[in-house]
Amino acid sequence: MAISEETFFLDRDGTGTLQAQIQQLVAEGVLSGRFRSGEKLPSSRKLAKHLGISRITVTLAYTELLADDYIVSKGRSGYYVSDNAPEPPNFPARQAHDTVDWSRAIGQHFTGREALRKPNDWRTYKYPFIYGQADETLFDTANWRLCALQALGRKDFEALTTDYFDEDDPKLIDFIARQTLPRRGILARPEEILLTLGAQNALWLTAQILLTQRRTAAIENPCYPSLRDILTQARCHLAPIPVDRDGLRPQDLPPETDVVFTTPSHQCPTTATMPVSRRHELLRAASEQDFLIVEDDYEFEMSFLRSPSPALKSLDTEGRVIYVGSFSKSLFPGLRLGYLVGPEPFIREARALRSSVLRHPPGHIQRTAAYFMSLGHYDALIRRMGRAYQERREIMNRALETNGLNIAGRGSFGGSSFWMQAPNGIDTRVLADRLRDKGVLIEPGGPFFETAGAQGHQFYRIAYSSIPPARIEAGIALIAEEIDAMQHNGAV
Repeated sequence: MAISEETFFLDRDGTGTLQAQIQQLVAEGVLSGRFRSGEKLPSSRKLAKHLGISRITVTLAYTELLADDYIVSKGRSGYYVSDNAPEPPNFPARQAHDTVDWSRAIGQHFTGREALRKPNDWRTYKYPFIYGQADETLFDTANWRLCALQALGRKDFEALTTDYFDEDDPKLIDFIARQTLPRRGILARPEEILLTLGAQNALWLTAQILLTQRRTAAIENPCYPSLRDILTQARCHLAPIPVDRDGLRPQDLPPETDVVFTTPSHQCPTTATMPVSRRHELLRAASEQDFLIVEDDYEFEMSFLRSPSPALKSLDTEGRVIYVGSFSKSLFPGLRLGYLVGPEPFIREARALRSSVLRHPPGHIQRTAAYFMSLGHYDALIRRMGRAYQERREIMNRALETNGLNIAGRGSFGGSSFWMQAPNGIDTRVLADRLRDKGVLIEPGGPFFETAGAQGHQFYRIAYSSIPPARIEAGIALIAEEIDAMQHNGAV
């Protein structure tokens, strides 16, 4: 690594000669840890030109630093920080005297709730039954790289560098409108589609536009924890609605409901799929009670057991459904690319809000995704993932039955996980901690519930999207053994 000459500044009013100041700058850089062993210093010519001084002054300073073993000269290659340079001292952390009363200064808190945590080193665990992580053995890295390179070409220079302000890549919008949405039975014009930084960003935009402190949002219980956090930040009234094997029940919605948030394709986290009859029932209730519906079409691509049910949005004849889609789960979580579909007045407001906060998703990411999808790689990836997930699901289902573990929600259309219920008296937070020591990762169910309590902490989620098929049976056996040990030892 080369040290830029632009990191050097001389104090013309400082004490000492210019030569001494240069020596001090280099020595302080080494002693502070900014300049590290083996890093290349600017050439005497470049540094002299940058500082506006004589080159001989820099050369003399470097000569003194050579003598003190701060730097070494490597032939015609230049000057480098010496391997024998003094080590940066370990100074004790400076104690700051913060006089701000942060308990009063912070107007709104975003911490404190029980959250889902995935270890950054989850790949090092032998049995990672965790949800929503990319499996590198399934992803088409080669073609994604080729599409990224194509998006960097001169032909796409404008798409790469343009500030779209509040617009999106027309190629990607066109693909979503003509290919993705029709598969869900949805017809939409470009003016009714907005790209977002994943589904979570789409949900936040929706909450900001539709909700106020006087309005009521109905959510599923259990539900996606981050949605609950988003709605809490919106300071609206929350109405948690219990879900059954078919998802949210419309008759349980309170009369003051303004907006309903639901995941009808694969309910999060129970994986329940809302039947078409109940979808019609929910739409009738929305019309009669005059509320809106936000449909998070969670994991619809992973309907490999049966053809997916039509999206709630496709059945809507009154413009009451806002549709949320995402490519982050089907491609990879780090992509952070989703989209909103809704009536033009709503999308217009969402576009303006997005523009004021983050302008638009990066142009290069949009164009790369557009090429990946339009060239057929996305559909091929979905088919490959569907086959792999079906195989893993069948292995896991047999292992769960063999080991006598209780499945609370298995998802009749597919998905990528099972919703599990531990025996009475088992706290899945404790279970997860004990299993981690054995190389097994599961997700405790508490964060999914509005108020977890003893019942919420009895549930857990195990996914098959990130674990090799050959390790599933052994991992499930370890979960069963640990639950049995906790029951016998009273470790709850």
